Amino acid sequence: MILLMVAPPKTEKPWVIAVSFVGAFMLAAMPLPQALTAGRPAWVAMMIIYWCLASPKRMGVGLSWLLGLFLDVLKGTLLGQHAAIFALIAYFTLKHQQRIRTFPLEKQIVFVGLLLSLQALLTLWIRGFRALPLEPLVYWLPVLSSMVWWPLVFHILRHLRRKVAGAGSSLTYREGF
Repeated sequence: MILLMVAPPKTEKPWVIAVSFVGAFMLAAMPLPQALTAGRPAWVAMMIIYWCLASPKRMGVGLSWLLGLFLDVLKGTLLGQHAAIFALIAYFTLKHQQRIRTFPLEKQIVFVGLLLSLQALLTLWIRGFRALPLEPLVYWLPVLSSMVWWPLVFHILRHLRRKVAGAGSSLTYREGF
């Protein structure tokens, strides 16, 4: 009996993931007017969710933790705060990845909102633990703005991923990914 093993074509480029995270960190660090700062979308968290759904073998809990640690240093927050939250977000996304990939975009928006609500709740909890002033309503603005931005982020990253994979690749996509 002869077994023929054909290696799958390399269709995903790791640099695309890196470039998207560089962009997300730039958007997270970009100065905004005071009125818009509270509603800044959770760019890095959205990238983690997208790449955990689109490429679970390249994006995992450990890498999400490292990205969160970098965001903690970038923003000057409690070291490990974003790291722990991003690790949880990656875990829940990877755990339900097969199911979520088949969801229509509207249900994905709800899923993203639930994960980012978890982020907001944990951030509030950590701030309360540290006896920092709490403004609970402000913590929900990034959740709402991220839900609004998710369709655009999803379509841009999906288009970029398809373009890099090339027209002649074996990647076939449904409506979702």
